[in-house]
Amino acid sequence: MAQHFLLSAQARTLSLKDIYKGGEDAAYKTFCAIRWNETNGGPVCPRCGCVEAYDISTRRKFKCKACHHQFSVTSGTIFASRKMDFTDLLAAICIFVNGAKGISALQLSRDLDCQYKTAFILAHKLRETMGNEKAGITELNGEVEIDGAYFGGHIRQSNLKENRKDRRLAQHQTGTRRVVVALRERKGRTLPFVVRQEGEGVDLAKRFVSRSATMMADEATHWDALHDGWHVGRINHSEAYSIDGICTNQVESYFSRLRRMVNGQHHRVSPRYLYQYANHAAWLEDHRRRSNGVNAHAVIHNAMQSPVSRVWAGYWQRAA
Repeated sequence: MAQHFLLSAQARTLSLKDIYKGGEDAAYKTFCAIRWNETNGGPVCPRCGCVEAYDISTRRKFKCKACHHQFSVTSGTIFASRKMDFTDLLAAICIFVNGAKGISALQLSRDLDCQYKTAFILAHKLRETMGNEKAGITELNGEVEIDGAYFGGHIRQSNLKENRKDRRLAQHQTGTRRVVVALRERKGRTLPFVVRQEGEGVDLAKRFVSRSATMMADEATHWDALHDGWHVGRINHSEAYSIDGICTNQVESYFSRLRRMVNGQHHRVSPRYLYQYANHAAWLEDHRRRSNGVNAHAVIHNAMQSPVSRVWAGYWQRAA
């Protein structure tokens, strides 16, 4: 029996031991090489694009010879104004991509020996870069599965039986319940969206799924609208998981990972940031067959291409 790829040495191409053994200079050169790949790690001014700059080695900064703008390797990126060492930043990315079901900010703060708030913001910035990777996806093709899953809105019951409430009723719900609707190509990409009703997935399919694609859905009545425009396969889960290749197993696999991430690692997720965790799980699911070194390199590349975060910039100055 052949060994599974994730159990092989080929899946382990980056380790924390190698990161800290290489030291700060090696980690810094890694970020430079990834951001300025076309110049072999040579600095490029983010303001005017000039490739000639003075090296301010005492502060790991550069000064452009053309416009005299001072910049660093993280200037203008999602890691702008970072205070963390490059070894710790690279280690955080390694830990983050190694977590098959995600990693909590508390665990990340303990591993890096930093404040919880620092780890929380860093983790969300990494999730934002993962979501940016999917920003260019405009159309899904082939066989596309669609489904939805509910998250949040749990109300803890009273201790005494006579004080307990029927949580199925609208007046006894918190209003924080959300639905993650996922569109997933078989052996392809996953697009998650956070909405209030699962039926909103029909409009999402109209926006992101090619009319030549074959849609796969369960027997929920709101998916009946998919028959107007696509060839659709429906599966009744009370009868079977799959019949003649008609199933939603791929998208259910994604939801399985997301549920374990939310319940097992984070325990509670705010509806405000649920889309971040949905993007994180989708990224892990889509790239699960790559080595951790390749995934870490991809996250750094996405971070170096992502602008300063509009969501997390200045978070320290606001209430947590």
